[in-house]
Amino acid sequence: MTKGVLASVTGSVLYAALFYYASLLHPLNGEEVFGWRMLFNAPFLTVLVLASGQWQLVRSQARRLRARPILIPGVICCATLVAIQLWLFVWAPINGRALDASLGFFLMPLSIALIGRVVFGDRLSRPQAVAAMLAVVGVANELIRVGGISGVTLFIAVGYPTYYALRRTLRTDDQGGVWIEMHLVLPVAVLLVLGGEHGLGALADRPALIAMVPGLGLISAVAVTGHYLSSRLLPFGLFGLLIYLEPVLLVLVALLLGERIASDQWLTYIPIWAALVVLFGEGAWSVVPRLRRARQAVA
Repeated sequence: MTKGVLASVTGSVLYAALFYYASLLHPLNGEEVFGWRMLFNAPFLTVLVLASGQWQLVRSQARRLRARPILIPGVICCATLVAIQLWLFVWAPINGRALDASLGFFLMPLSIALIGRVVFGDRLSRPQAVAAMLAVVGVANELIRVGGISGVTLFIAVGYPTYYALRRTLRTDDQGGVWIEMHLVLPVAVLLVLGGEHGLGALADRPALIAMVPGLGLISAVAVTGHYLSSRLLPFGLFGLLIYLEPVLLVLVALLLGERIASDQWLTYIPIWAALVVLFGEGAWSVVPRLRRARQAVA
């Protein structure tokens, strides 16, 4: 279990590091950083899949797609959804929208719970219902404050849960499915790198980028693998609780980059943070007894 906790925390810390790292790659813009990230993510992810003995999952998913071509449009849709999310993740800190992105990640667990209720018929517990109402208060304040929710916040909060729901429906929610999705994005990544504002000339103008750009793929691939391994090694409830660390770290990065929470925006953040505290408390209440029983069984 210790390995699972370390893998999850490592994944969250690396995602936060990537959030900051993207801002260091001047003069590359968000699209170019995304393109380079995907180009280097593919080989690093392949190495990690092979090293963890998961290549059979890639072959299994490829066989399913050959046997059932009707699934291919759905997989392409998944790749598109996750590509937009990955682009927003590196675009936001470069363009002063890191807080908007972090708010989307705070809302994401609540969106997942609501989509689970609507799409899969999952029942909301009383704490989940309370958390949803608190989130509504925060969203309502944002609607009153600026007349709407940022597109960055909205797409992250809704796009990721939609992606997860679609992968679950298609049964491509394993390391093999991730590998296929990432490689479907490669042609777009090549176009963004070669046809971007700076192109390959940026590497010549700033030689340090030659060493820094591969770091995008390495950090990304290790972070993805960390979260994937933790999902397999930990009880699902504990895995879900540890995921909440990531948006907290993203807010800290946003503040480090110079963004500030406006005085009239606290009524947006505080209810949403309170909602996550409620969800965290519910999860801890259910996980702790299971962890205690597991330790007793080992002893």
